[in-house]
Amino acid sequence: MARHTVEKIGGTSMSQFGDVIRNIIVGERKGKELYNRIFVVSAYGGITDMLLEHKKSGAPGVYAKFAAGDRTWENSLDDVKARMHEINAGFASLGLDTGKADQFVDERIEGIRSCLKDLMKLRSFGHLRPSNYLPATRELLSAAGEAHSAFNSVLILQGMGVNAIFVDLSGWKEEDVKSFDEEIRSSFKGVDFSGSLPVATGYVKCSEGIMSTFDRGYSDITFSKIAVITGASEGVIHKEFHLSTGDPKLIGVDKVKTIGATNFDMADQLADLGMEAIHSRASKRMEAANIPIRVKNTFDPGDQGTLISRDYVSPKPRVEMICGRKDVVAIEVFDSDMVGRSGYDYALLKNFADANISYIAKNTNANTITHYVLEKSPGIDQCVDSIKKQFDSISVEVSKVSIVSVIGSNMRLPGFLYRAAKALAHEKVNILALDQCMRQVNMQFIISREDFEKAQKALHAELVEKE
Repeated sequence: MARHTVEKIGGTSMSQFGDVIRNIIVGERKGKELYNRIFVVSAYGGITDMLLEHKKSGAPGVYAKFAAGDRTWENSLDDVKARMHEINAGFASLGLDTGKADQFVDERIEGIRSCLKDLMKLRSFGHLRPSNYLPATRELLSAAGEAHSAFNSVLILQGMGVNAIFVDLSGWKEEDVKSFDEEIRSSFKGVDFSGSLPVATGYVKCSEGIMSTFDRGYSDITFSKIAVITGASEGVIHKEFHLSTGDPKLIGVDKVKTIGATNFDMADQLADLGMEAIHSRASKRMEAANIPIRVKNTFDPGDQGTLISRDYVSPKPRVEMICGRKDVVAIEVFDSDMVGRSGYDYALLKNFADANISYIAKNTNANTITHYVLEKSPGIDQCVDSIKKQFDSISVEVSKVSIVSVIGSNMRLPGFLYRAAKALAHEKVNILALDQCMRQVNMQFIISREDFEKAQKALHAELVEKE
């Protein structure tokens, strides 16, 4: 019996569902070729931003307004419903029964409205703390986006004669709350993958609280959990772009290349820099189960994409990707008393842990330790203040920088670092600091923010395009 695949479709791709049908789900497939696949879908592009808050700008959505006590949350909820109806109307040409689709949206949105109004009444009596109901509120709102897109997908596919089934993991109106694993096992129990095509919500209602645990990276976790629990042969992530050697928007579509193959170690390096290949917690589960992940471009179905596997190492030394982060802050601690003091670094790091700050890179010498953290980390001021209070005769400098990384599964070749530094020097990019481990899979250059784009172009031209 053929083993199935589990395939995740991102929000931007879902918004262009006609292309998804032509390039991914149906295409030239007929009969049994349509099956032995599970699809995990994200909300349509922009919907989760409207339900919660804008991922990049932070502009408040329904949840953010409700949490702040802003009574205009109902207006925002109306906007969500109107937008969902608009999306439904846009898919009428694909055969979507818009009457059923709108009815589904109305039931969910009005149900949410009723719940939030009841919570507001309880809150007005002063006996209900925000910590008691806001996490559940965020879960309830987030679930609506994936339920909408999954339900629509099933309606459209059924209209085309595909035996698609709606796997609603959102737990709508279910009083019983299972663990994450139990919810997936029970939802897929008895499903015949060889003769049906399950479309599952990226959101899962579970006792752990998927939003409170993973926040908006939860659909990757759902994807990996389903793959592992159902014993998939491969996981496939469909995105609006290839996993390329660099940012095509910056470097140029004609200059970047599809990576083709890499390993889970490289996926970790990308996740550490905030690259949206796959959530690190998701990849760990699939790596342990030896389930490879393929990243494909929704709009380039002929390309096999990039396969992330456990044991891959490039047969010849090469750079697989140039990437980086611009929103980085350097916290530099200088203390002439740290020389030779055992445990100094341990004591310093406690301040980062107490402020819930994780660092991306780190440099150290006899009397200086510098940690590089994300600028958006909310505890930076708290961390710096506690460091100053803890140590005598200390100097702490905080500066805005950026990091550009050169990543590859096999870069053990004399001269890579020289070529990289030379390329940067040629473009008059000053290297403020450098970080590289002995495993030689990631070279990190700390540079000024104004050099961020220029540095990536220079490194890509030297280390990728010349090869």
